[in-house]
Amino acid sequence: MSSLLLLIVGGAGIAGVIAALAAWSWHVARRVDRAVPPDGAFREIAGRRLHVRDIGQGPPIVMIHGLAGQMRNFAAVVEQLRADHRIVLIDRPGSGHSPGRGSDSLADQAALVAALIGELGLERPLVVGHSLGGAVALALALGHPERIGGLALVAPLTQVQEEVPTAFRGLMIASPLVRAALAHTLAIPMIRLRSAESREVLFAPEPVTRAFETEFGGAMLARPRAFYAASSEMTAVNGALAPLVARYGEIGLPVRILFGAADQVLAAPVHGTRTAAAIPGARCTIVRNAGHMLPVTQPDRVVAFIRDACAVIAVPPNVRARIAEFAK
Repeated sequence: MSSLLLLIVGGAGIAGVIAALAAWSWHVARRVDRAVPPDGAFREIAGRRLHVRDIGQGPPIVMIHGLAGQMRNFAAVVEQLRADHRIVLIDRPGSGHSPGRGSDSLADQAALVAALIGELGLERPLVVGHSLGGAVALALALGHPERIGGLALVAPLTQVQEEVPTAFRGLMIASPLVRAALAHTLAIPMIRLRSAESREVLFAPEPVTRAFETEFGGAMLARPRAFYAASSEMTAVNGALAPLVARYGEIGLPVRILFGAADQVLAAPVHGTRTAAAIPGARCTIVRNAGHMLPVTQPDRVVAFIRDACAVIAVPPNVRARIAEFAK
């Protein structure tokens, strides 16, 4: 067999493998979309299409999920709060059922949330941000403080990461072209193979919730567009966070932070205690023997934390200032 023929046969074989991987990834994505269908409605916000769930009545709360997550991450928390609060949940761009473009910075996403708050007529809601959603919430507080009443951050990403968390190292792909190629071929098989290991890191030291894949939306990462969006965010987040960290002292809104002491994704002393010390009047609460997925594993504790934060923002700013002065 000639060298040219070998090259042709080899190239055809590689192309076949790539086509098979792409077809399988597409099939898995379709199956995931059926297993975790949209819970809300689609809204056009600032020229973007967002999947939004708007339920309940009462003081408003906006909830922002983390990296590779989706709105169902808050499912257990929402069920307890919806009786006396208006809850607005979003799938961030590229996550869940919201389309993305792979270049949505923290500031871009904060602007979208601010526009959504205006569109829905929410009166200075409490913003709850989990993990990377906490970074988006902080960008919202710094860029659009007039839109919100305060922040309740649950295991938030708040500081520049010197080392990528183990569970997310596979997302660090610098080239957009390589990222796109992997998203549609190898990424989904690798996610399926390493799913159990990654989940253990996310939940540790607590056990992985059995219903996480569907009831809490965990399966949604196993789609090319979700992988691409998460990888894009992971590679860009440090550069986006650095200017925010330098401005934490400017935040004049009530900020409360809740962290698991044994979080293996983000270190509580760095992203919780240090950040609270940098924001005037902020408070950080540490939960013993708890990990990163607090909205799933500790819903009662998170609900109590959110209710306390709502009570704080209900107090007029001048009264809060006097209370803070007295506390000194």
